[in-house]
Amino acid sequence: MKIIFATHNKHKIEEVRHLVDKRFMLLSLQHVDLAEDIPEDYQTLEENALFKAKFIFQKTGIPTFADDTGLEIAALNNRPGVFSARYAGKNKNDQANMDKVLKELKNADNRLARFRTVIAFVWNDGKEKLFEGIVNGKIGLVKKGKQGFGYDPIFIPDGYNITFAEMPLDVKNSISHRSRAFRKFTSFLNKEFLNDKA
Repeated sequence: MKIIFATHNKHKIEEVRHLVDKRFMLLSLQHVDLAEDIPEDYQTLEENALFKAKFIFQKTGIPTFADDTGLEIAALNNRPGVFSARYAGKNKNDQANMDKVLKELKNADNRLARFRTVIAFVWNDGKEKLFEGIVNGKIGLVKKGKQGFGYDPIFIPDGYNITFAEMPLDVKNSISHRSRAFRKFTSFLNKEFLNDKA
């Protein structure tokens, strides 16, 4: 069964490919020749993810899932949240985004934060379902590590003293917000489409 992940982000594809059962053929937007940028103009992660999934499903007729992730920082009233990718400007610059967060938290005692991922899945004439994954942690004082992407070099998950960017990918994948959301999603896929009752 073909299933589309509505993203151009190669890191995301790599991160989730091993989570999806081999009986599903996981396609990216490149595989279906859709190069256009899908707008993310909504005010919530749920709305953005659902719009992306519906947009691609309507163009292809192939079951489609999309995700949206936000970094929610307590001291910043849960910013950057839904605007995480373009927090420092429309050009989606990871380094500039992190620099802005670190500057805003310069004198903050409370550095608690969480990553939240929402996955939207659309299939069968427009059926839809949402899945959520959350990982709690804090924002470090400086950037550390070369792995991952986005805010990974400044996010330290609970129970660890290193950032996501300092972790091997398999360790990050075992605890990340995205993997938690995807485990819920893939469990649903297996039960719904593969008759996996386990």
